[in-house]
Amino acid sequence: MDNTLFGYLNYAVYGTAVLVILIGLYGTMVKKSLLKVVIGLSVSDSGLNLLIVAIGYYKGGTAPIFSPGFLENFKSVSKMVDPVPQALVLTAIVIGFGVTAVALALVIRLYRHHGTLNIDEIKNLKW
Repeated sequence: MDNTLFGYLNYAVYGTAVLVILIGLYGTMVKKSLLKVVIGLSVSDSGLNLLIVAIGYYKGGTAPIFSPGFLENFKSVSKMVDPVPQALVLTAIVIGFGVTAVALALVIRLYRHHGTLNIDEIKNLKW
């Protein structure tokens, strides 16, 4: 295969991440069901996590782990993948899970109170 094809494939991850973010934003902005809005938020969160990991990737890089043969080959420090984006994404996944759980609890509470998940119908109801 041609090296230019592999060069374009490296950018496909960025495009995929942006596409997933846009799909999530579409679900958040356009859909009228609160459940679909929460799912859209979760999808856009996943796309953002993918984008952060893709930005932190280094082609040909190794894991940021000090192995037994590390000190003999000290030149490999420059080829290590940055662990900070990975740690940030791990934290963001946990926080996103918590936010999704709380949002779904609120959606369940609204459904029990109003009997519907449609945003327009909930806005028209009086407390």
